[in-house]
Amino acid sequence: MNEVRIGIIGVGNMGTSHAKNIIAGKVPGAKLTALCDSDPKRLEAFSEQKHFSDAQELIGSGEIDAVIIATPHYPHTTLGIAALEAGLHTLVEKPISVHKADCERLIAAHQNKNLVFAAMFNQRTDPRYVKLRELITSGQLGRINRINWIITDWFRTAAYYASGGWRATWGGEGGGVLLNQCPHQLDLMQWLFGMPTEVRSYCQIGRFHDIEVEDDVTTYLKYENGATGVFITTTGEAPGTNRLEVAAEQGKVVIEGEGIQWTRNEKQTTEFSNETKGGFDKPPVWDIKIPTSGFGEQHIGIMKNFVDAILNGAELIAPAAEGIHSVELANAMLYSSFTDSTLKLPLDGAAYEAHLKKLIAESTHKKKTVETGPADLSGSFSN
Repeated sequence: MNEVRIGIIGVGNMGTSHAKNIIAGKVPGAKLTALCDSDPKRLEAFSEQKHFSDAQELIGSGEIDAVIIATPHYPHTTLGIAALEAGLHTLVEKPISVHKADCERLIAAHQNKNLVFAAMFNQRTDPRYVKLRELITSGQLGRINRINWIITDWFRTAAYYASGGWRATWGGEGGGVLLNQCPHQLDLMQWLFGMPTEVRSYCQIGRFHDIEVEDDVTTYLKYENGATGVFITTTGEAPGTNRLEVAAEQGKVVIEGEGIQWTRNEKQTTEFSNETKGGFDKPPVWDIKIPTSGFGEQHIGIMKNFVDAILNGAELIAPAAEGIHSVELANAMLYSSFTDSTLKLPLDGAAYEAHLKKLIAESTHKKKTVETGPADLSGSFSN
């Protein structure tokens, strides 16, 4: 094989963007041969590809070697399983599933199959986070003591939430800001720092919008080594902030905007504290600015890596099996808030699935939808 025939299921904002990038030749070795969407109007712009209205027909058509699933959240599981069982290499948009139990079902479908199975965690291509991970894994930062991520620049309007009946509902999306906008940051949290051992979260339902899911979240995290973390997010705050601060033995790292600011202790914090004779002394520091260029290849980078893995056996940037961790974090945050308790991880996936089904069954929220203007293709189908 020297070319991968790709099909896309779900031709919304993100699916359209993926299609245009492949057609434009931005993903070497990839050829877009088919698309599927229940709305035929979304397919009209792609006259040279085969069109399908039924995803199962596309999966079994023989027209593709690989599939990108860019539908709303719940079908990620069922379509992902169907694609893998049909022998197709599969790239799933985030989140890979709505809840942990479905993640486990999807991941199980990939077991013992010689297929490439990836997730669209495009923020893993951002050089700021790649460099931070290098600083952590190499031991240059020493022990991590505290993590604080304020990610409140996900501002969304009432018109945004009214643009689709599936948006911001338990039955359509399975959650709000945690399941839609923040899978990227939750994935990076576990990719960089590992999974916490305890979660205590406060999720406000419809604080800023007329929706039945969370649009404002504050969470406290505890890690095995004693480190603590705070994760704050909302879609109701403008202009908002995106600031990641990491306090470690070898100083403090801040990512806010381009580049990385590392205030590096000349001597590790605990070592200095134990050796100094002064009660108010502080370790001398170096102010280090680590420049980074741009924000990486993002979605195109993940697709290029996906195709390279199929054709040449390249190591995946974002294996889909790792997608369970960000979903578990989102589920745990919601479940902690609903049960007004501190949860120990790993999360009981079956218990959370039952809770989510109860929320869906008991929902009385009346969703209002309106026509909106042209989609911003820089966003995600699920965003």
